[in-house]
Amino acid sequence: FFFLMIRRPPRSTQSRSSAASDVYKRQVSTQSTWGYRNRMATQAKTLQLVQTFGRKRNATAVAACRTGKGIIKVNGVPIDILEPQILRVKALEPVLLLGASRFGKIDVRVRVRGGGFTSQVYAIRQAIAKGIVAYYQKYVDENSKREIKELLLQYDRTLLVADPRRPEPKKFGGRGARARRQKSYR
Repeated sequence: FFFLMIRRPPRSTQSRSSAASDVYKRQVSTQSTWGYRNRMATQAKTLQLVQTFGRKRNATAVAACRTGKGIIKVNGVPIDILEPQILRVKALEPVLLLGASRFGKIDVRVRVRGGGFTSQVYAIRQAIAKGIVAYYQKYVDENSKREIKELLLQYDRTLLVADPRRPEPKKFGGRGARARRQKSYR
């Protein structure tokens, strides 16, 4: 509570020299932010990053693909130790289909939330597949992107296209969306 004890005099009584120093401080602070912005802009030019998302029911996965060493992580954990083990192969499908050569120089970091185990794995595989296609389109060449996209679509369309099905809302007169209460005529 020291800041309560120190009081600045009203603006009208301030001398001109302090007003000039305020202007100078403002100029210096804007210069330093411009320097920061320029540094961030040059880093953005060198950093090749693409963000894509995959969805399945209530699960949403966001994949960030950038130039790197071929590391794939899901929520900070390597994809090789993803649980449940049975669905691990399903999450690795884009990598197995396209081969390690295409993933060799790309790091993929995936964040996934919502849904259950199976939905999350399907969202992860979609995010990874869409991320690779977007990365190749933006930073490599159009022909290799077209090859990758055709290969993925030929194997399974849900690798690139989200499943639009959603639960139907419950209606009155029954326990669910379509089920009705039974009638008895006795």
